Amino acid sequence: MLILFAFLYLLYIITTYNKNTTMKKNLLSLCLMVLGVSAIAQTPRLSLYEEFTGETCPPCASTNPGLDAKLSASTNTPLMVAIKWQVPIPSAPTLTWSLYQTNKTEIDWRWKSGSGNYGYSPAISSAPSSKIDGQEATVFGAAGGHPNYLNNGVIATAQSYTSAFSVTLNRAWNANGTAITATVNIQATANFTAVGPLVFRLVMIEEEVNFATQPGTNGEKHFYHPVIKSFPNIQTGTSMASTWTIGQTQTFTINCPLPSYVRSKAEVALVGFIQDDGNQKVAQAVRASKAPLTNDAMAIAALVNVTCNSAISPNVTVKNNGASAITALTITPYTDAAAGTPVNWTGNLAVGASTTIALGTMSTPTVSGSHTFSYNITAMNGLDFDLTNNAAKVNYVVAANYQGAPVVEGFTAASYPPVGWAVINPDAGPSWTRNTVTGGYNLTQQCTKYDFFNNPVVGDVDELFIPPIDLSGSAIPQLYFDLAYAQRDLTSNDKLEVMVSNNCGSTWTTVYSSSGAVLPATAPPVPYEYVPDPNDPSQWKTEQIGLTGFNTSNVLVKFVATNGNGNCLYLDNVNLAQTAPTGINTIKSSQWSVNVFPNPSNGISTVAINAVKSGSAKLTVLNTLGQVVNSKVVNLTEGSNNIMLDLSGNANGVYSIMIDSNNGSQVKKITLSK
Repeated sequence: MLILFAFLYLLYIITTYNKNTTMKKNLLSLCLMVLGVSAIAQTPRLSLYEEFTGETCPPCASTNPGLDAKLSASTNTPLMVAIKWQVPIPSAPTLTWSLYQTNKTEIDWRWKSGSGNYGYSPAISSAPSSKIDGQEATVFGAAGGHPNYLNNGVIATAQSYTSAFSVTLNRAWNANGTAITATVNIQATANFTAVGPLVFRLVMIEEEVNFATQPGTNGEKHFYHPVIKSFPNIQTGTSMASTWTIGQTQTFTINCPLPSYVRSKAEVALVGFIQDDGNQKVAQAVRASKAPLTNDAMAIAALVNVTCNSAISPNVTVKNNGASAITALTITPYTDAAAGTPVNWTGNLAVGASTTIALGTMSTPTVSGSHTFSYNITAMNGLDFDLTNNAAKVNYVVAANYQGAPVVEGFTAASYPPVGWAVINPDAGPSWTRNTVTGGYNLTQQCTKYDFFNNPVVGDVDELFIPPIDLSGSAIPQLYFDLAYAQRDLTSNDKLEVMVSNNCGSTWTTVYSSSGAVLPATAPPVPYEYVPDPNDPSQWKTEQIGLTGFNTSNVLVKFVATNGNGNCLYLDNVNLAQTAPTGINTIKSSQWSVNVFPNPSNGISTVAINAVKSGSAKLTVLNTLGQVVNSKVVNLTEGSNNIMLDLSGNANGVYSIMIDSNNGSQVKKITLSK
């Protein structure tokens, strides 16, 4: 436009200024020069970054977070657009819903060499690797093709090459949200002749894909910009003329039905690029980012408070994830999969807004422990484009009775949470789980774990409830648990708290709080996902908490994890009793046996253990205040074992001997009388 204005202005001067012929000629020459500049003008480039990564590739899992951060930087997104091909390097994922398996034909054609494939040169032979505008990243100053070599300078250099094409890509949902119509307009801003066939390729990506379970073997659950389908196909694309002159145009539309395996319609975007198959260079790229659906009601979360009777009063949160206001909803609630009475809501929920809806009182099973509340958005004022996000669920706690027996848990049973326990995970993200790799002081391979490392939601709060318990009596109740944790780095600020209530959760008292650098046992910070070293039991520590003022008959205790996206935390050997802890985890006495003699003792006793299997055992002796007075680790052989215990240095009284092993755990009382 500026060039045209200058040309018209100069032409006006030429036609109106007549003082001398020389000046006219000079002005005419200048005018022709302006036209010449106009004739060779080209268009700024949007560069295409192709990553060849894999769901079974361990280096890919460590590389991609840093790569995604570079590509998503606000200074780089106007310069470069990314697409990712999930290649079967070093092997193909076995799960059919993996990113590779759902689109394997197109992915294989794109990365493989040989007859019938695209055959990038140099060939793709490892993962992760890359191409920038169809060429090696080294062409633009990178030290190599590995994504770690991509930096802001390389991105800027790639984008600095102008293009002979200007491309626009517009997208529109169809009437029911099952397909996208893409309208492409290409215009030549300079003369161009292709070396080989010139093709416009259009790929559909999901800007973000999150799996609850890794689809491959490298631990990756979160993926950005994977190609999920091409239109009309990646192999032929849409043909273009090989020779273009300035001003030449081509316009076409492409119908893009969404494949059945799309995880989230709201994350679907399109990326197009012009590629010369003669030299594989990409001449220009274009994007059409994700767009809200016309109508989309999204179930976000639910809140159900602890109940001590047969009723709950859930609150649910619904988001308007579409582009039109929501004025009516029907919500069907469920308790333990049993449907309740549908609730009709009316109002005006603006685009992008969320609202919390009280569903009223509904009945609940009265068995103490964990129960499930869920809800489904079954209708709205318009056709809901995406039914995959209409449901959400959350666990809640019923405290209908309070057990008199001590809590004794080592998480050895396969079911999780254990009987009577409950996990409260409002956002259904990473939370408390059972771990089968390590256990307290490496005496077993089971414990419970909180996954701070893979939880990207900073501030997310998840709770682990101990079964409701009767702690009435004269002594101060004692809570013991073993803990292992390492920070991701020195700034990590994950938090673990223990909270107690004796009024059915109406109010809570924090009796333990540890975070940041105070939380670890002895493990130093590690940048990778932490697992306690099986050869270093010192990475575990035992915490003891006195529950002063809670020696009542109706006590609730919960562990509360507040996420700082740091590293993994492990808990084991949870013991809670009115007096001294009474064990870690119950095992039928027929499986193994423990006896202590003589009892009463004058100081020297024998602990006789008939073990089902060999391994280490931890013996801990506690007084009536729950204080550890003696502790040691011994080796057990299968069958009979006699272990000497010397308490001669302790005062007379009653002591608890806690035995924890891979056979299970038991607690025996012994009376010391010297």
